[in-house]
Amino acid sequence: MAQTGTNSRQSELGDFLRSRREKLTPKSVGLPAGRRRRTPGLRREEVADLAGIGVDWYIRLEQGRSVTPSAATIEALARALRLSRAEHRHLRELTQNTDRRVFVREIVPPAIRRTVEQINLPAYVTGRRWDILAWNAAADEIFAFSRLADADRNSLLTVLTNPATRRLFGASWAEEARRMVAQFRATHDLWAGDPAFRDLLQRLREGCPEFAGWWETHDVRAMAAGRKSLSHPKKGRLKLEYASFQANDDPALKLVIYTAA
Repeated sequence: MAQTGTNSRQSELGDFLRSRREKLTPKSVGLPAGRRRRTPGLRREEVADLAGIGVDWYIRLEQGRSVTPSAATIEALARALRLSRAEHRHLRELTQNTDRRVFVREIVPPAIRRTVEQINLPAYVTGRRWDILAWNAAADEIFAFSRLADADRNSLLTVLTNPATRRLFGASWAEEARRMVAQFRATHDLWAGDPAFRDLLQRLREGCPEFAGWWETHDVRAMAAGRKSLSHPKKGRLKLEYASFQANDDPALKLVIYTAA
């Protein structure tokens, strides 16, 4: 089976570093403002100086060229760019030169599928591309997964491009959608260039006018438990808490369970 190259990942690494650099101000890192800047953020040489690395080396990283920074360099860049814990982890993962095979949609083992179906709470299973692979009746009553075409059963597509789901989230839709985009970014960049992920991005760009702007910010957030406030056409106002769990059978599979908040 063909493997995806590292060029796309290196390009994402460069875009990520640039986006973090442009978000910083001299004041935020203890530097004098100096002369007026033509572009936002820090200069490349300022980041390199803060990290204690060569300017040429840092420029090569931002240009997505084939370089492999050491663990010490990664730590220094994380400090210089004031990265959050999720961003720091993302930086480490992006600098690993592990080739990935072409993405293939996961198959849920029968035992996990039966378990999900028998849970009394709303529950479903997603894969690494956030495809919705299995769900129970309680989840279907809220999210109507069974009414979607198989190619549309994806958490991002459902929330960002489905008008019914947008109405379900109501006023909280934009906040929820942007959070999901930032969380998915951490996964996407490791699969950048893969045909299945390219196809998903294209559908999101075409189906959600807001997506392109959110995507360009290159924000990265870690997966975490949280709350959702929904306005269901039949069940009325729903306030739910959710948490996700990895499957031992296949770490790419995540079980998401909802409870009443």
